Amino acid sequence: MTLVPALTLGFVLGMRHATDADHIAAIGTIVAGGRSARRAGLVGAAWGVGHSASVLLVGGTLVLLRLPMPTRVAMALEFGAALMIVGLGVRSLFTQAPREIASHVRPLVVGVVHGLAGSAVLALLVIGTSSTAVAAGVYLVCFCAGTIAGMALITALLAVPAHLQPSWALTLDRGVRIVAGVASVAIGLAMAHRLGVRDGLFGAAPTWTPE
Repeated sequence: MTLVPALTLGFVLGMRHATDADHIAAIGTIVAGGRSARRAGLVGAAWGVGHSASVLLVGGTLVLLRLPMPTRVAMALEFGAALMIVGLGVRSLFTQAPREIASHVRPLVVGVVHGLAGSAVLALLVIGTSSTAVAAGVYLVCFCAGTIAGMALITALLAVPAHLQPSWALTLDRGVRIVAGVASVAIGLAMAHRLGVRDGLFGAAPTWTPE
């Protein structure tokens, strides 16, 4: 993979990566109930920055050393992300939504955890397709830029229903929080079951299949 294709492919795949179901479910529990598309977009960007920081640090190190992440470590990071998604879903179901999104710390932390969980797969992809360290570095940076842009756009769109008629907004807000919470719990439990039971994270010989 040469420089220009690495730049284009990295950005496009980064935007697509932002649409993964577990990412949307997790960030949906944070932005649901917000009144501003701009603020929601900033929350999405904060998630992307956290995700990018861990991807560049961990994934970049793996790519630089041309090493895969140990299987059990990669699985444990994904399992931790699954538990986090379940926790976000439960919180969304049982707490009152804030009217405005005031802090970007939580989405930043969520993004870091997601980035750690995805670093192993991304490193394997880059190692397998890049021919030079420069191409690998360009790909990772563009992938991260695409992820930030994609999640900012998605979260801004999630806030659009808040601009409907006031009589509808409160009911819709609550409905969105319930849907986001249920989806987050379901996706997190499915991930945890896959890693812990099917792939054998806690067994003697785990068989990890990157997804």
